[in-house]
Amino acid sequence: MYGADFARDPGRVYDGLRRQGPLAPVELAPGVDATLVLGYHAALHVLRSTETFGKDARRWRALAEGRVSPDNPVVPMMTWRPNALYAEGDRHQRLRGAIDDALAKVDPHALRGYVERSADAVIDRFGPTGQADLLADYARVLPQLVMNQIFGCPPELGERMMEGHQGIFDGVDAEKADALLTETLITLVAQKRKQPGADLISWLMAHEARLTDEEMIHQLVVLMGAGNEPMHNLIANGLRLLLADDRFAGSLGGGGLPVEDALDEVLWTDPPMANYGVHYPFYDTEVAGYPLREGEPVVISFAAATTDPTLATDHRSGNRAHLAWSAGPHSCPARREARIIASVAMERLLDRLPDIELAVAAEELQWRPGPFQRALTALPVRFPPVAAPLPPAVPATRSTPSAREPIPAAVPVSPSALPDETPGDRRWTASPMSSTPQAATSPEKRPGSPSTGRRRGWSFLARWWRGQ
Repeated sequence: MYGADFARDPGRVYDGLRRQGPLAPVELAPGVDATLVLGYHAALHVLRSTETFGKDARRWRALAEGRVSPDNPVVPMMTWRPNALYAEGDRHQRLRGAIDDALAKVDPHALRGYVERSADAVIDRFGPTGQADLLADYARVLPQLVMNQIFGCPPELGERMMEGHQGIFDGVDAEKADALLTETLITLVAQKRKQPGADLISWLMAHEARLTDEEMIHQLVVLMGAGNEPMHNLIANGLRLLLADDRFAGSLGGGGLPVEDALDEVLWTDPPMANYGVHYPFYDTEVAGYPLREGEPVVISFAAATTDPTLATDHRSGNRAHLAWSAGPHSCPARREARIIASVAMERLLDRLPDIELAVAAEELQWRPGPFQRALTALPVRFPPVAAPLPPAVPATRSTPSAREPIPAAVPVSPSALPDETPGDRRWTASPMSSTPQAATSPEKRPGSPSTGRRRGWSFLARWWRGQ
């Protein structure tokens, strides 16, 4: 499950493995054996059977016995960390409870407004050129702006964390990427201990669970990892579908399916985390007649399970029974926020650039290798150039810049183009804990509609902000 062949056509690999049944042996990376769960009902059984399967990766026998090297490229994605993803029982309830309570304080209406304004700012950056790589120039940039706001993270630290997460997901120099990520999070947690704000990190710190610094760092690894790399891929995969699939072409009035339907389709057929949800049997057991050994990794193929030929229906529009968010006690806690960010990102792009089209044939698009994610290398498009709107005139009575709250440096537009929102700004969050003041919500949802030079690679956010 590694290399260009698997990345090019994972469906072919899944079809071959299904001949062995709903579970099959695989190699995640050289020397890393696992069992892949391909059947929908078998996946639900593993995800929900907490009495038989656990998430604590310290049970991974091959790693503990030295049969898998710690520097293997998949180890950073599988190794144990003291966070909710790998916790079980009471400890999991404590850590997950803190996450759920903190996320509940993010106002969905305010989040939607912030994503819309940030999306407009990003589109203004490349709109006049008539071409873009939607992965590098949009799908990677926009979630980082939003994550910086939700977590109250300075842009320069957000840039470093994005670099670390990408290295871990790609499995390229993953050990170095893991070290960069950990170092950056130590810095961020220390800053928030000194100066908390109205943001997710501060709310986690103030929670009655009383998370230690180590727990905070590792909670943020999973939260920011899920909020960045998979989010990039969800937006890019959704835009690819909207631009390449005839079912989604045209306007809403012309009969095309809406953005929300495209998002559901992607979550069913092309989820950004294609294979993950690693579990370890507490004892020798079997699932659907397939024997599983104690301490051997069992990986859930969310992509294969949700395209299981034995499912009774292929009706996906509005159907949320897919496994893209996982299931059971370790299901994604931020699915509400993820859907808002992804759907608004796609809506705003198609609203602003209604005549956008792929710059290459859909079959020429390339996919990044790796066993866990479903991720494009680039999404080149072209469109009639659109001029960025001029900033509004400054009223004579407006206060001087020194008296105003600063604009977030990560937003690459004129300060007058966005509201005065710094990361963790109280005005866009919901009712926070007693340690932080009450906040207001933000504007209404704006309707979206689907539609009918290329720059390769991507620069980190600071270079992008400087226009380099």
